[in-house]
Amino acid sequence: MPDATDVLDSKERKLRGLLRSYGRVAVGFSGGVDSTLLLRESVNVLGAENVLAVVADTPSLPRAELEEALSLAAGMGAVCVTVKPDELSDPAYAANTRDRCYFCKRRLFEAIGVLAAAKGFTRILDGNNADDEGDFRPGRRAARELGVKSPLLEAALTKADIRLLSERLLLPNARKPAMACLASRVPYGTPVSVAVLGRIERAERGLRAMGFDEVRVRHSGDTARVEVPTHRLPDAVAAHEELVRTVRGAGYRRVT
Repeated sequence: MPDATDVLDSKERKLRGLLRSYGRVAVGFSGGVDSTLLLRESVNVLGAENVLAVVADTPSLPRAELEEALSLAAGMGAVCVTVKPDELSDPAYAANTRDRCYFCKRRLFEAIGVLAAAKGFTRILDGNNADDEGDFRPGRRAARELGVKSPLLEAALTKADIRLLSERLLLPNARKPAMACLASRVPYGTPVSVAVLGRIERAERGLRAMGFDEVRVRHSGDTARVEVPTHRLPDAVAAHEELVRTVRGAGYRRVT
């Protein structure tokens, strides 16, 4: 019976075989663990001249994350460009229904498709993995409709696999916590706007400056609900006054 290392090696071989079959690829790149591994493997297999990293520069992406993504791509020798899908101009997205991610991804992949075609890249890739299959992800429908490939998923790579391969390849963000977009902090039915996303970003940036690397600020009108991992709750309690002051400084009146 194959051991865990053999299984991981087999999955990586499958991933590389898929990448070789694609030719020239445009990788939807966020700077997260999944898309970073995908970009690294794409450059290794296909060569940097056959890979284009594309970052979505949107109000739902914190500026620090944008800068980190650009830096990561440069460090891998990948050509990296940004697109502005302008999803907030779509009333279906701004209304923030349960299908919000569909409208976001549809806009994003369409923008990447136009850019990729103009530059001679034949496939669009995203960083979905095997663990994403059990989640509610309307964005997957947009990917399927537009022919976007998910090689990490096709190679049956889980999040744990991806972190292990990232460590093997000495990628600097192998243990980076998951980072959902800022719009995910807004409850369904509450409209998404630049102002709301900016308030969330300011609050989270302030909390990270306090040392809370894993943090979510859930938006509810003038109220913010701060979430940290269980093991950091004592720290949040100890820093309660500063925490509240920081979040109020971002524009919220109440903090829970």
